[in-house]
Amino acid sequence: MSDLIDEISMGPFGSDIKVENFIDSGIPVLNGSNLTNKKLVENTFNYIAKGKADSLKKANASRGDIVITHRGTLGQVSYIPPDSKYERYVISQSQFRVRFNKEVNPIYLTYLFHTDYGQKKLLSFKNHVGVPALAQATSNFKLLNLLLHDKVEQDKIANILSLLDSKIEINNKMSAELVSIAKTLYDYWFVQFDFPDKNGQPYKSSGGKMIYNNLLKRNIPKGWEVKSIDCFIASDKSGDWGKEEPEGNYITKVECIRGADINGINGKAEVKAPTRFILEKNAHKILQPGDLVIEISGGSPTQSTGRLAYITNEVLERFHNPLICSNFCKAVSLNAEEDMFYFVYSWNKAYDNGVFFGFEGKTSGIKNLLFESLVSHYKIVSPDEKTLTTFQAKVSLFEKCKQKNLKQNQQLAELRDWLLPMLMNGQVTVADAFEKIEQTAANEA
Repeated sequence: MSDLIDEISMGPFGSDIKVENFIDSGIPVLNGSNLTNKKLVENTFNYIAKGKADSLKKANASRGDIVITHRGTLGQVSYIPPDSKYERYVISQSQFRVRFNKEVNPIYLTYLFHTDYGQKKLLSFKNHVGVPALAQATSNFKLLNLLLHDKVEQDKIANILSLLDSKIEINNKMSAELVSIAKTLYDYWFVQFDFPDKNGQPYKSSGGKMIYNNLLKRNIPKGWEVKSIDCFIASDKSGDWGKEEPEGNYITKVECIRGADINGINGKAEVKAPTRFILEKNAHKILQPGDLVIEISGGSPTQSTGRLAYITNEVLERFHNPLICSNFCKAVSLNAEEDMFYFVYSWNKAYDNGVFFGFEGKTSGIKNLLFESLVSHYKIVSPDEKTLTTFQAKVSLFEKCKQKNLKQNQQLAELRDWLLPMLMNGQVTVADAFEKIEQTAANEA
């Protein structure tokens, strides 16, 4: 490997970057969350001043480099793409970065290190004593002996796998935009109260009658009420965990939604819901369209319990088996179908505003959502039926498009994950891979 490397360097010592060095903007410092994908994930960063970054010298990474974790979550590998948001980054003390020469494609190598073969090679110098780490990370990395394709074939493999990931990324951006539009519509109608009046004009801006409400301490549209959240809920059902394998009457096969899967259901991450087997008599716990899954145990000091995912026909179509939620979640059904997306966006607004931190208890170190107290005490406006129905219809269209993208992403990811090792070990050629992609696209049409 050493003959393919132009530069390799470790991140700075922990004492070289301190919390007091962080500023609002500047040179971004990478953390583990930035390395959760093959391509650098450009979400939240801490920043340091340019002068401080300059002083760290080889701890600076730039476009074309790959970054690897050598401590903590071992074996994370991401490349910094040519169109990255920033021209350079500072790696953390748990990372090292590699810049290859022109004889190797860094994107190809990143994909290679995401195969079982690549991970086994990378973790071959893992330290098995004390804190998990890659012993003498940069030195041992240079000594790796990898079976590589020639450069022309590397470029082809990198291109075809990147093509699939790029399509997934485009779909994710489209879905995020649809959610953003729906949130804007919610705020416009139910926070600013500029929903369409009987003439199709924005209600409040057009002089619609507003009445002061003592519970919310603000004006609300005439005819609207204020209700506690539980007034929208018809029933709830507890979660289940069942068995890992069929056993006795545990024979009903399901996939179990945990708190860790809620972001995936909502399209913000991959869903890795485990397959379980529950009692036949508990089949009434199986989730139905219109159900809402709420995390009631978990959270963290900075994240409250109460994350929510909603179940639609399109969500169910993304799974091979019926769904249930785990014991750390609760599923609720609403009184009226047209309340669903209004309820969801009202709930999420309260969650984003930190309201649920005030409705948490703690048992054995685990935070629990005081669900009954929350839904009976927290008040929201209750709009008229026509406005709710119109909002539901509009957001349902956005949701169908989003779920279509998520289903396609699932198929693309499955195809990519199948092709990746097959291309690397030569069982599938690039021509075969393109044919497989074309077949997948034709099936979706």
